[in-house]
Amino acid sequence: MTRIALVTGGMGGLGEGICIKMAALGYRVITTHSPGNTKAGEWLAAMREQGHDFRAYPCDVADYDSASACVAQIVRDVGPVDVLVNNAGIARDMTFKKMDKINWDLVMRTNLDSIFNMSKQVCEGMADRGWGRIINISSVNGQKGAFGQTNYSAAKAGVHGFTKSLALEVARRGVTVNTISPGYIGTRMVTAIPQSILDSKIVPQIPMGRLGKPEEVAGLVAYLASEEAAFVTGANIAINGGQHMC
Repeated sequence: MTRIALVTGGMGGLGEGICIKMAALGYRVITTHSPGNTKAGEWLAAMREQGHDFRAYPCDVADYDSASACVAQIVRDVGPVDVLVNNAGIARDMTFKKMDKINWDLVMRTNLDSIFNMSKQVCEGMADRGWGRIINISSVNGQKGAFGQTNYSAAKAGVHGFTKSLALEVARRGVTVNTISPGYIGTRMVTAIPQSILDSKIVPQIPMGRLGKPEEVAGLVAYLASEEAAFVTGANIAINGGQHMC
């Protein structure tokens, strides 16, 4: 049986790595992209050239009705979702003194409300079928905090609170719910940081002395989605090169 994996924000650096890994393992991979993304077709074409037959659907994961309509369309077109990877997220960094309500709400809705919006559409179906995986992508900064990220760190910390509670509710029904908390990964978002800051302030905090790779996080996602991970639920697994240990 071919299982269906839905990866939100799959066109970003980390999401793309997850999509490619899951496809290599035989999953039928679907991703979402923001409704205003004009490069979705270009990305799909590039993936097809690499041999990946992904499907992509527009979805504002921060909006409940958009999430509901998107998943309903996926179910009609492809089938019920077996693995949900809540990967979509944004950052709007500024000190709390400069933080405004608009940027607080935007990050909370995109990074935390989206976890509810998407999980709500698939969780009960997974439980009814007796098998499912929900994997929520958080961040090292949700564990340790970060200067200028009160909005981002609060949202990412909330992700794991959601994970633990939902994991308790569905554990006996064959559904696992877990959190992955990456550190600094070499995605476009991170490599856009000026090299001088990466070299002087970020990489020196990482005992391994380098940024992580998207495929390393993707490998962890693949494990949590596997049959071998059936006894892992409610966990928050750090993958940060030793930057923060708890």
